[in-house]
Amino acid sequence: MDNISHKKDYGSLLGEIKQRIRSAQYEALKSVNKELICLYWDIGKMITKKQEGKTWGKSIVEQLSKDLQTEFSGMKGFSERNIWYMRNIYNIYSKNLKLQPLVAEIGWTHNIIIMDKRV
Repeated sequence: MDNISHKKDYGSLLGEIKQRIRSAQYEALKSVNKELICLYWDIGKMITKKQEGKTWGKSIVEQLSKDLQTEFSGMKGFSERNIWYMRNIYNIYSKNLKLQPLVAEIGWTHNIIIMDKRV
């Protein structure tokens, strides 16, 4: 094989590998997003269940926010406002079986935008 053929073959190989890397990165990002949404859903559910029939009010979310931010200082997403979003998204979508699976298909920010327009 001559030098030009080697360059063509190499260019083709490089292009295929780059595309495969990008595809893997995208799939990994989707997987992380889905897991994060599931975590937020579970947190919202746990808070809702604890508040049902009890006298737990706003202060529980305030305290959770402080404690979680302290424990997981390198991780974002545990602001008081975001924890309220977790609770509200669970409360809104848990009653709609058709929408439940779609919550994890879009990013957290998009869920918040949709919810804010809904409320």
